[in-house]
Amino acid sequence: MPNTRISSIESHQSIISYARDLPNLCSLIGLACTVLAVYFSIIGNYYAAMIGMVWAVAFDWADGLIARKMKDRTGDDSAFGGQLDVLIDIVSYGVTPAILLLSVGGFSPVFLIGAFLMLAASALRLSYFSTFGLADGSKYTGLALDNNSLAIVFIFLFEHWLSAGAFSVVLYASCVCLAILNVSSIKTPKLSGNPIMVFCLAVYTLSMTVIYGWKLV
Repeated sequence: MPNTRISSIESHQSIISYARDLPNLCSLIGLACTVLAVYFSIIGNYYAAMIGMVWAVAFDWADGLIARKMKDRTGDDSAFGGQLDVLIDIVSYGVTPAILLLSVGGFSPVFLIGAFLMLAASALRLSYFSTFGLADGSKYTGLALDNNSLAIVFIFLFEHWLSAGAFSVVLYASCVCLAILNVSSIKTPKLSGNPIMVFCLAVYTLSMTVIYGWKLV
């Protein structure tokens, strides 16, 4: 039995070889954007964090688009890419917003509740999708997690209009609402494969990059 197991493992490519697969490479670049967003959230540079978050979504969408265009991609490549995508999503759309919320709240224990709710909702949402897939083959059950980042990036446009305390309450309430929507039974369309929505995301990403880049300057 052990020998059979070893033989089965050795029949596959090496782990690092999957990083050369273009969609997986795109996913890893998105993860790098997420790491930057986490870093800038912790040190309080929220404008830079917003740029990292929106580009993480852009690369998340791009990996799927590239994968669908590739004709010579193997079943192993697709399966590995699907697992990689899910693991990166929990970091990008669960861990990152949670850390951002904690940072904006001055790492107050009260904000731990909101951070946990966002992370728990993300884990539940991804587990549900991994188990049951799309409803009717075309719609998500619950709000797709990438919408969390897109919404938060938009909400931060109004950060300078409010006091730090007031904005932390607004962000807290917004994050809890997003978490509730993530695990709700609402049906939302899959947008990442729609050419019009891909164009809209590209415009949104570039616009937010320019706006927050200008704020940084």
